[in-house]
Amino acid sequence: MEVINIGEKSSVLNSFVAQLRDKNLQKDSLRFRTNLERLGQIFGYEISKTLASKEREVVTPLGIAHLSVPDEQVVVATIMRAGLPLHEGILSCFDAAENAFVAAYRKYDSAGKFHIHTEYCTCPDLVGKTVILADTMLATGSSIEVAYEVLLKEGGKFAKLHLVCPFASVQAVEYLGKKMPENTTLWVAAIDPELTSHSYIVPGLGDAGDLCYGPKL
Repeated sequence: MEVINIGEKSSVLNSFVAQLRDKNLQKDSLRFRTNLERLGQIFGYEISKTLASKEREVVTPLGIAHLSVPDEQVVVATIMRAGLPLHEGILSCFDAAENAFVAAYRKYDSAGKFHIHTEYCTCPDLVGKTVILADTMLATGSSIEVAYEVLLKEGGKFAKLHLVCPFASVQAVEYLGKKMPENTTLWVAAIDPELTSHSYIVPGLGDAGDLCYGPKL
């Protein structure tokens, strides 16, 4: 698995990351969602550079322009609910993309331990396509692993897999490196060093789903 951390170089991306992390700015849920959407647009643009391309002729009012444009069938997939703004940002870069959604969440037992539970998946035929699977937080890697397996089961074997997880932990990156197929690229904006006892990323940014859409029961 290839890991690309686009937050390592100074860019406007890190300005958005700083706002997402700031505990005072986080109170503005609209701003939080907008910044996640902005990250999605940046990741989508960067991924587009890696896609196979074809030459295209475009007739302008004054002549013919020759362009090289991406030529892969893209499916944007998301783990609900925190990944939805990120999904919108990525989707805005790929006009012809299809979409897939997986509902996955942590289900805790009486001992306080959790496993990832899925209840819903909708996806098109994925065979031979390029899948971009997005989720805002990559804490343990379990949600992404389960979502990948569900998509594979429901949609068939895809050609390439791009994982877009802006905030990741060192542990999760190492875990997915052992679990994901070789044709996987993990895109992140930051890799944080620690997890709490409840597997939340430190420094992280808190619960992304709650910050986007409000607390849940």
